[in-house]
Amino acid sequence: MASTARATKAPGKVAVELVEPGPAVPPVEELWKLYREMLLIRRFEEKAGQLYGMGLIGGFCHLYIGQEAVAVGIQHTLSDKDSVITGYRDHGHMLACGMDPRRVMAELTGRVTGYSKGKGGSMHMFAKEVRFYGGHGIVGAQVPLGTGIAFAHKYRKDGGLCVTYFGDGAANQGQVYEAFNMAALWKLPVLYVIENNRYAMGTAAERHASTTSLFQRGLAFAIPGTQVDGMDVLAVREKAQEAVRYIREGHGPFVLEALTYRYRGHSMSDPGKYRTKEEVQEMRERHDPIDRLKALMLERGLADEDRFKQVDKEIRDICNEAARFAQDSPEPDPAELWTDVLVEH
Repeated sequence: MASTARATKAPGKVAVELVEPGPAVPPVEELWKLYREMLLIRRFEEKAGQLYGMGLIGGFCHLYIGQEAVAVGIQHTLSDKDSVITGYRDHGHMLACGMDPRRVMAELTGRVTGYSKGKGGSMHMFAKEVRFYGGHGIVGAQVPLGTGIAFAHKYRKDGGLCVTYFGDGAANQGQVYEAFNMAALWKLPVLYVIENNRYAMGTAAERHASTTSLFQRGLAFAIPGTQVDGMDVLAVREKAQEAVRYIREGHGPFVLEALTYRYRGHSMSDPGKYRTKEEVQEMRERHDPIDRLKALMLERGLADEDRFKQVDKEIRDICNEAARFAQDSPEPDPAELWTDVLVEH
């Protein structure tokens, strides 16, 4: 879609300002899917935070609240041949991939009905049936692994690609650039998504990165990249469509940097003293991805408040049921400590 021009008046002159068009608006059915999936992630994470506070979730727990538009927007551009891998802030990606909220919550609470039989927890669960390969606790470790999955797609000629998510902090890891080099050399079908939520744990991007335009990090390896408003699900979806098309045409990897924001701390133990309450409130009130999509749908007369209230109730019921299912499920037998350690041939 071409840019349009807008005339603006200033004392003694008239200036012409380029106005970039907004992303295309898909059919109403697609809008509702995007809205429901983002809301499911939001309510699920809120419930997970409650269970953590009750002592029902052990270990680390990194919530995705605020970043929902990234995983949901990108997932809507993929096919059932594609794979996904990410870091430890992974619950949102799991739900966007279509994983059962009950089994995700069961894994968070260490129950045998979880996706990794209660042994993976928040950071390490997998669902091979939907081609979700983790959940990785080591910062940046998923990037070479995702590159390897992309190599498998190319080797098998199955037409799939691998979406490999990592954060602005992980973007400074050396293994990322080793992976970039191999991906470019072999033209691997991999979409590198940098979820730039502005803080690597508690360090602002401008303090840990010499250049903050992270989408340009692949240029040294001839990997193109672009930046998108990660708080706008339609913008993410549109940019991801372009990137996926580029990869499927056989050109090799692509870097997509999504400028997003997490409302909660880095993990549940993070007091968040490195940023002001006013900053968080500003993002919540003016840039929230769920509220922005809702406002667009209301403005265009595609839904009314009663429908949104109904959907919110349905989503809350799903999350409450997931919590009940998890708490009613048994913990693994101690003998399970010795299973799933080695692959038996």
